[in-house]
Amino acid sequence: MEENLQLFLDETSFYNRIVLENLCPELLWRNLPHFLQTWLRNYIGGCLLYLISGFLWCFYIYYWKRNVYLPKDAIPSRKSMVLQMVVAMKAMPCYSLFPSMSEYMVENGWTRCFARISDVGWLSYAVYMAIYLFIVEFGIYWMHRELHDIKFLYKHLHATHHIYNKQNTLSPFAGLAFHPLDGILQAAPHVMALFLVPTHFTSHIALIFIEGIWTANIHDCIDGKIWPIMGAAYHTIHHTTYRHNYGHYTIWMDWMFGTLRDPVADEAKKVS
Repeated sequence: MEENLQLFLDETSFYNRIVLENLCPELLWRNLPHFLQTWLRNYIGGCLLYLISGFLWCFYIYYWKRNVYLPKDAIPSRKSMVLQMVVAMKAMPCYSLFPSMSEYMVENGWTRCFARISDVGWLSYAVYMAIYLFIVEFGIYWMHRELHDIKFLYKHLHATHHIYNKQNTLSPFAGLAFHPLDGILQAAPHVMALFLVPTHFTSHIALIFIEGIWTANIHDCIDGKIWPIMGAAYHTIHHTTYRHNYGHYTIWMDWMFGTLRDPVADEAKKVS
């Protein structure tokens, strides 16, 4: 047991060194407790991931491929994108605290995480990851839906995100433009899963950061047409109707619980 916990600690310390030694003056982090080093690493990494991926995504679809993916009147204004960045960056210290706390729980042996795939074998790893992703999908669907259905939560938390409700206000930068508590609640199923199913620690960390790229993708209003992925076309409908397409990675939860609205069917109705 102690050996496994040391592996987790070694891994998070390795990630801390990679980021902090290269991107932060030593005076600011060397003498910090391990938890604060982890938070600072997640903060720096989260900011860079959000800003770099957002800028590259926007440059590609709004400037390099201008009028290819979106008509000119659907491109959000710079003012909208700057506002989204301001909201996201205000929330980023709290966002960074969330994975830091999950890592702390793993390092102390409170979860069912394992350090090496060889500890369980590839078949078990694949099964566990499938269950983990199902828990995440189910949890985020219901968390997101309740943030709409419970008026208090919508008014004081989720409404911050839903001021972006049209194509010409949505952009990849809207992906993390939430009230801090709203963003944490929607990410919470990732941590809940650690207590329910054996989870590969490195895979968990990777999926947490992939969330940043995924949320940018589903707010760009471009229909990827990859069934059954809950892509941007579905999520744009969510922003315009408020009552459909609460799902995260796939359409399955919306299909199961009767909240799915298909963008292809919507387009057909408009044409007819």
